[in-house]
Amino acid sequence: MKKENIELFESEWAILQKVWELEPCAAPTVQEALQNEKGWAYTTVKTMMDRMAKKGLLKTEKIRNLYLYSSSITRTQARKSEISKMLKRAFNDTFTPLMQFIIENDQLSEEEYCQLEHLIIQRKKNMLMKETKNNS
Repeated sequence: MKKENIELFESEWAILQKVWELEPCAAPTVQEALQNEKGWAYTTVKTMMDRMAKKGLLKTEKIRNLYLYSSSITRTQARKSEISKMLKRAFNDTFTPLMQFIIENDQLSEEEYCQLEHLIIQRKKNMLMKETKNNS
């Protein structure tokens, strides 16, 4: 599976979140961690995790009669793929209209606006430093 073409269902996101937290982990551990939130039976979680392993999202390691699962993809890879898919579908594959939508529809708290502003300022400083360094 190409890491940039990752397609995740909501259930796979939920399982991956727990696997990233707990890896390596067994299916019963993941089922227990998701019990209050999802109410899924062990067999449901085990089946989903086995399918995710076949899709290349999880790796398995057998120790005696126990299967341990770990992620084959990072959070960053999964997020990048999801953002990319959403950008293509909803914003013609461009980021600025997405940010404009978020800002104009009051999707951010004041703290989030400040964090975003700080990230943009920091990025500009880093780019300026790189440019200055390359011109030296």
